[in-house]
Amino acid sequence: MDKSKSIDHELRATWQAVAKMYNEQATKHDSTMAMAFVLLNIDKLNGTPSTALGPLMGMEPTSLSRILKSMEDKNLITREKNPDDGRSVLIKLTDIGKDKRKVSKGYVYQFNDKVKEKLTDQDLEVFFKVTKTINKLIAKKEIYTDLSSKAI
Repeated sequence: MDKSKSIDHELRATWQAVAKMYNEQATKHDSTMAMAFVLLNIDKLNGTPSTALGPLMGMEPTSLSRILKSMEDKNLITREKNPDDGRSVLIKLTDIGKDKRKVSKGYVYQFNDKVKEKLTDQDLEVFFKVTKTINKLIAKKEIYTDLSSKAI
């Protein structure tokens, strides 16, 4: 298959370009795209249980653990006992974390605004329909059938 006609190739190449762009901006603030993503997913008022962050972001616990440790070292977050569940830990933003969250949010808005300038509402509707369809197909495991008899 011609890679220029491959849906997964376009998704991967586009996401890699977006990730590189965000990481370049995050570096200017002694951060990473992953850290910014975590900051944006923490409830800024009440904090977020650490166990909820991984699934919320589609991140493996080991990777998330490493990022949270780094964020704690940079004084972006604190870990507090969850008053509603003694076995759980709440991840809360520090004042520095809240400031960095605002910066991250600004970059996300700027990206979205710039892309929206170049597309019509109909273009965006189709884009979201396509991504929603792909996600549903994956979630329902409707992409692949048993390929054990076929060469990959």
